[in-house]
Amino acid sequence: MLNIVLFGPPGAGKGTQSERLIDKYNLVHLSTGDIFRYNIKNGTELGNMAKSFIDKGELVPDEVTISMLQSEVEKNEGAKGFIFDGFPRTTDQAEALDMFLSSRNTAVTAMLALEVPEEELVTRLLERGKTSGRKDDADETVIRNRIKVYENETAILQNYFEQQNKYHGIDGVGDIDEITNRLCSVIDSL
Repeated sequence: MLNIVLFGPPGAGKGTQSERLIDKYNLVHLSTGDIFRYNIKNGTELGNMAKSFIDKGELVPDEVTISMLQSEVEKNEGAKGFIFDGFPRTTDQAEALDMFLSSRNTAVTAMLALEVPEEELVTRLLERGKTSGRKDDADETVIRNRIKVYENETAILQNYFEQQNKYHGIDGVGDIDEITNRLCSVIDSL
């Protein structure tokens, strides 16, 4: 089973690249952001809870995120693998994911981290905010806070996956096809 953690700061292109990798490798896309937005839009208890954190640019608590993700994996019995987009974001989440996948006789295959400079991220997110309707993409202060939260709380996962020889940094700047080719080159070498 091919289980990819697609990693990178907000605006790095995870959603765009996920779509391409899903098609090429026949994987199930699990985006915590998409799952949260669905729940927020539908006014679920999880959605309302997640919204209170997301609106401030903060991370949703681990226990909420982990149980939600486990439920999504279980809904896709028989999948060839998963792309985890936006998860894990903390060492505790990474450990919980490892334990959960191990209980299902599988593991994370690799973490692919899209690396993009901060000013490029801000530009991309402000542009996306003009068309996406996402409040968190329309305010530069919130965007910079999201990037700061990523750097302070999430980027430490690089060490976690490096210790397992599963971390692969990928240049996330350039033509979309070029970035896809860089990702596929790493996946195909695994």
